[in-house]
Amino acid sequence: MPDEDLATPGPAAGSRTTSAAPPAPHPTGDAPAGAPETDTRPAPRWLAGVVMAGLVLAALNLRPAITSLGPLMKEVREGLGMSATAAGLLTSVPALCFAAFGIAAPRLARRWGPGAIVCAGMAAIAVGVAVRPFTGGTAGFLAASVLALAGIAVSNVLMPVVIKSWFPDRVGPMTGLYSMALALGTSLAAAVTVPMTAALGGGWQLGLAVWAAVAVVAVLPWFAVARQHRANPGPAVGGPAGPGAAPIRITSSPTAWALAAFFGLQGTAAYVTMGWMPQIFRDAGVSAGMAGVLLAITMAMGVPLSFVMPWLASRLRHQGPLVAVLGLCGMAGYTGLWLAPAAGSWVWVLLMGISNCAFPLALTMIGMRAGSAAGVVKLSAFVQSVGYLISVPGPLLVGMLYQHSGGWGLPIAMMAGLMVPQIVAGVLAGRDRRIEDEG
Repeated sequence: MPDEDLATPGPAAGSRTTSAAPPAPHPTGDAPAGAPETDTRPAPRWLAGVVMAGLVLAALNLRPAITSLGPLMKEVREGLGMSATAAGLLTSVPALCFAAFGIAAPRLARRWGPGAIVCAGMAAIAVGVAVRPFTGGTAGFLAASVLALAGIAVSNVLMPVVIKSWFPDRVGPMTGLYSMALALGTSLAAAVTVPMTAALGGGWQLGLAVWAAVAVVAVLPWFAVARQHRANPGPAVGGPAGPGAAPIRITSSPTAWALAAFFGLQGTAAYVTMGWMPQIFRDAGVSAGMAGVLLAITMAMGVPLSFVMPWLASRLRHQGPLVAVLGLCGMAGYTGLWLAPAAGSWVWVLLMGISNCAFPLALTMIGMRAGSAAGVVKLSAFVQSVGYLISVPGPLLVGMLYQHSGGWGLPIAMMAGLMVPQIVAGVLAGRDRRIEDEG
């Protein structure tokens, strides 16, 4: 990605800054000689609160399009005549969309501002989620899902950038708040989709479409941020860290590649869990409603842990021990699903819930492995795009192995084995270094 400025909606002159923030404006209010003219009027004080509310509302919408589908996958397959392989493809589409659309997020944000792009992303989620259950076929369902997932993809990439820009001295706590809201939205969609479907008359279409209402609400704060950005764009914080700074060559950074691999492998585990765990329990004799509750418990574990994990990670020089603990919990959870899925279901979902907290850990490391806002922009886009691309084959392979083997033994064994490279990549990514020093 070229070293271009990314105009963010971050606080302008007069706000708190750190070394990662752009240089302060000249005391007279004029830009230094040779610098581009930029409007540095302070952003309204109320806007930081709107951004915080927008972060929470956006996070609530970044997973329900996916986790609301898992508990109803059987009904969706029957209603659309979808094979297990096609269903595996459907569970792989999120990662593919996140990789394809996420790489464009920084450039789009530079052109229109992150607030406008996140606002458009929330609108895309609302439309895609509302339309897809009523398309009448697998192709239409997939196309509308892609629209919603594109909105999720650009928002995924821009959230760490917004946090770094608006809250440079509170990256850990704000990442924790964002991750906690994301986990809450994930678990709520998994837990209440089946009972809500029953309350709405038993049709899976309405049970999936109702989540569009949450996205509509999330459009509002980001619309306000986008309007304010047009009135007062503020300083650019996505360009080079300072005069004469060398370009950040992200593809030359071993840490960036390790973090991308870690992000991709934890994403594989997360999407297999969200897409297939309810089916594993249903095949073991668990009811559809209880399977949704078990998935919700797995996701709900992330609500408190997603707040604690960034706080803890930001206080460690090396995050490798956290990576190892989460990976070992994942191995134990998969082993339990293989040996006694129904009998020990509560234990396995708790272990998987702990393991899935690798996601907020990865987000925190994105902010910690770059020393400037420019570095965070590049690292976030690279890690999430490459990482989601790595995670594409996993859910599809699970569906294929399940269909051709006739059981869950091989798919679960594959997922347990992937915990080993996840731990290795995470330990390498967790070392105390910055991409600016490597590229």
